[in-house]
Amino acid sequence: QVQLAESGGGLVQPGGSLRLSCVGSTPTDIIWYAAWFRQAPGKERELVVEINWDGDNTKLGDSVRGRFTASRNNAKDTVFLQMNSLKPEDTAVYYCASRLPGFQQYDSWGQGTQVTVAS
Repeated sequence: QVQLAESGGGLVQPGGSLRLSCVGSTPTDIIWYAAWFRQAPGKERELVVEINWDGDNTKLGDSVRGRFTASRNNAKDTVFLQMNSLKPEDTAVYYCASRLPGFQQYDSWGQGTQVTVAS
């Protein structure tokens, strides 16, 4: 499994930007796919984006397409989520998750980082 730790959350005004980071730690060099999820109070967890190992295949959710971008730096075992044109409805706890190739379920999760979009 991969141990994950997110950072970069905070308070931002509508229309602003934030960049989240997720550092993954593994006991050996392994390939792992990543995703960002978010969960707002009283709502179900929502998949924001999935990203493969090479970072050249990302799948964005409809609600963030055109505003959010995922990328990764494998040399630093880090996955990023660049969030632009933020809206109040983007307010949520954002979680980084990982899975191994060939598996469908994300089985490692970070502790989450709070993003609040408000004036």
